[in-house]
Amino acid sequence: MLSRVANSLYWMSRYIERADNTARLVDVNLQLLLDYRRIDDEALAAHWMPILESTGDEEMFKSLHERATGDNVTEFLVLQSENPNSIVSSIAQARENARMVRDQLTSEFWEELNRLYLHVHSSRARTIWRSSPHEFFQEVKNSSLLLQGLANSTVVRNEGWNFMQAGCFLERADKTSRILDVRHASVPERGAPAAASQEDVLGWSAVLRSCSAWDAYKARHGAEVQPALVADFLLLSEDFPRSVRFCVAATDAALRRISGVAGNSFGNDAEKHAGRLLAELSFSSVSDVFDHGFHGYIDQLQTKLNSVGGALFQAYIFQPFHTLEDYELRQQEEQQQQCACSSAPSAP
Repeated sequence: MLSRVANSLYWMSRYIERADNTARLVDVNLQLLLDYRRIDDEALAAHWMPILESTGDEEMFKSLHERATGDNVTEFLVLQSENPNSIVSSIAQARENARMVRDQLTSEFWEELNRLYLHVHSSRARTIWRSSPHEFFQEVKNSSLLLQGLANSTVVRNEGWNFMQAGCFLERADKTSRILDVRHASVPERGAPAAASQEDVLGWSAVLRSCSAWDAYKARHGAEVQPALVADFLLLSEDFPRSVRFCVAATDAALRRISGVAGNSFGNDAEKHAGRLLAELSFSSVSDVFDHGFHGYIDQLQTKLNSVGGALFQAYIFQPFHTLEDYELRQQEEQQQQCACSSAPSAP
């Protein structure tokens, strides 16, 4: 498979997953505001700034907006084209990558992605966004799930499909960790968290709902929301499909299907980084996470996920160029990779 084809399929999948996760995060946090007893400018800023920090786009937001109001933050995360990670931008970039490899995708997949692109850029979508944000987000989430189902049901299980899987699960692992990091201020710098207050319970419940994990969490732990149990479920669960451990395992498996290298070895740095991270997650406990420091652990986790993505780029995408067209394609590929890595928040 040509490296540019692999690159487009990989990033198409990442951008679809990015739009889906941003929709989940903003939707749940808008609804969470309904449970707050005190809503003023200070409370709104305290609510939205950790979300911006978790996405890694805080500096870009500040360059475009003076204050972190609800309208400014949601506009930035959802509709602002100047933000390359907004929902509208992510869908546009997913469609552009899909357009370049149209022959690798089924007609059903392309038609649904194109329909979603046209929808979010329509005046009707803006009207829905103003009148019923939840309906707008539901459309994005449903379309993302439909695209994943179409990929799994109609795309041939070849190298291209495996690059799509690697992109999807690597992006999902990254976004799950970022959604968790929104709550880092509510836990001690080191050590296990104390009993959660009512406000903290609402916040950690929102984290679960952002990851569509509320029902699965209740089935395992009951309705009592404890920060340590939530962190354990979303970081270390081996069977919940949005947990970081599950996603890293799926990424590792996709990489090994591409190369044909068995799980007890590695053929390139991408497999080495993915396999090492999977081992760390498999042999860690939630107490290890909090003893290390919750925010610091999440920060290092995101760095390791970026290392997997960077190593994948070096192993399969980065190729010597011979023509001006090759050079321009490589520049585009490097910019996409740099955009993903630069969005990781740093430790305070």
